[in-house]
Amino acid sequence: MPLNLSIKNVPVELVERLRRRAAASHRSMQGELMAMLEEALTERGPLTPQEVLERVREMGLETPDEAVDDIRALRDSR
Repeated sequence: MPLNLSIKNVPVELVERLRRRAAASHRSMQGELMAMLEEALTERGPLTPQEVLERVREMGLETPDEAVDDIRALRDSR
């Protein structure tokens, strides 16, 4: 039996971002939230080497040194 959930005190900025994301996906805000929950809560196994390679390519990294530079930059920004 489905249940209703409620999220209170959502900052206006997040609501606007959700609204834009839902519109871009041609969904209602409720539909977008459901899709986001399903994606976030889907259990996945470890990535295969091919999946890792695809994600690295999506990030535009060409060499291991670029990856190291990105990791250092993220670490140093904290």
